[in-house]
Amino acid sequence: MAASSEVAKEDQMVKVQVLSKAHVKPKKPLGRRECQLVTFDLPYIAFYYNQKLLIYKGGHTEFEDIVEKLKDGLGGVLEDFYQLAGKLGKDEDGVFRVEYDDDMDGVEVVAAAAEEIEIADLMVEEEEGTAKLKELVPYNAILNLEGLHRPLLAVQVTKLRDGLAVGCAFNHAILDGTSTWHFMSSWSEICRGSSTISVPPFLERTKARSTRVKINMQLPSDASQNATSANDDVTKPDPPPLREKIFRFSESAIDQIKSKLNSNPSDGSKPFSTFQSLSTHVWRAVTRARQLKPEDYTAFTVFADCRRRVDPPMPESYFGNLIQAIFTVTAAGLLSANPPEFAATLIQKAIQMHDSKVIDGRNKEWESNPVIFQFKDAGVNCVAVGSSPRFKVYEVDFGWGKPESVRSGSNNKFDGMVYLYQGKSGGRSIDVEISLVANAMENLEKDKEFLMEHS
Repeated sequence: MAASSEVAKEDQMVKVQVLSKAHVKPKKPLGRRECQLVTFDLPYIAFYYNQKLLIYKGGHTEFEDIVEKLKDGLGGVLEDFYQLAGKLGKDEDGVFRVEYDDDMDGVEVVAAAAEEIEIADLMVEEEEGTAKLKELVPYNAILNLEGLHRPLLAVQVTKLRDGLAVGCAFNHAILDGTSTWHFMSSWSEICRGSSTISVPPFLERTKARSTRVKINMQLPSDASQNATSANDDVTKPDPPPLREKIFRFSESAIDQIKSKLNSNPSDGSKPFSTFQSLSTHVWRAVTRARQLKPEDYTAFTVFADCRRRVDPPMPESYFGNLIQAIFTVTAAGLLSANPPEFAATLIQKAIQMHDSKVIDGRNKEWESNPVIFQFKDAGVNCVAVGSSPRFKVYEVDFGWGKPESVRSGSNNKFDGMVYLYQGKSGGRSIDVEISLVANAMENLEKDKEFLMEHS
């Protein structure tokens, strides 16, 4: 009973009114362009659009002028990032590709108002903020495969009582987090008055892998049903309900976690990085919070950027997906009985071993038997880390200051999914956005060791 009245309360609170809808294309004609999707892209075709939400303080300019400025900058930046203004298609052999043509619609831009919502309402670290956030980001529960007939980027600019929310949904089959934030920083650069972007995208994705892989997936009957049946526990709001929360780790907390882990160096091994240290901290705490049996397996997965790992290495500006999931697994009892170095070594070894040979082997194996990723593929009782604190998310300034908050939307969330973001206070601080089933989240919230609280 309480739950349904809670939902009703949320519905009353979020009144988002659509003011206008438009499409934005590159400012100058570019003709017809085609680019094959490659082995690094295709596994994500049945993931959902990747959603990001940036919240800004307002009061500087009229809302209509802000929307026009964003659209104008978007038209400029799409001259370089034109693939985002295209659609998914297939060539005569049935191989997926990105197609762009001047007569396509381009990027969808919605202007909306939710003037009862204040920035403070959205800054709540609890999941109460999450239901409100959902209405501010387009394309909830839309599969990447739908890019066959939808824009590959949708933007919703929402006027808040005291600010502005910019919600973006990117088709994950055509780009990863590195490319997403490269695009966002380039778009903001143009909006701030630059006539060109400082780092043009490298658009030749077949330089990373040229194998042509044919995948038989159709919309809607095949894909959307497969995705939901394979992901029933994720896509339906039925039990177990997920809770989401942001845990903010200051510079000093991060330094403490890292130095403690590195205080007993094992023979001849490299020191543990910040990422490895924080991942160990989260993996062990989530495993405690889940109260697994000692013999239960638990998996740690990281979606790792492979731009510098492939041979030949690709530039940082490579536009597309150049990530692979790196897995390691152990028993819950071993994780808790051993010191943190045990988990950190598992993570470190898995990451170190993932060189160009391993990447190549994984690609060949996938090409011989293409498997479309589903959430459950992240592993049993998993902690899966996406995004990276290296992304300069707080530097996306369109001309009215840095964001107050940066979040991911509700898509691609499952039990154990973790997004790492640079902390707003900058430096080495990191925000950890975690989705867990309710009882595990309750335990995690009380875990003093995880929260770095001293009793």
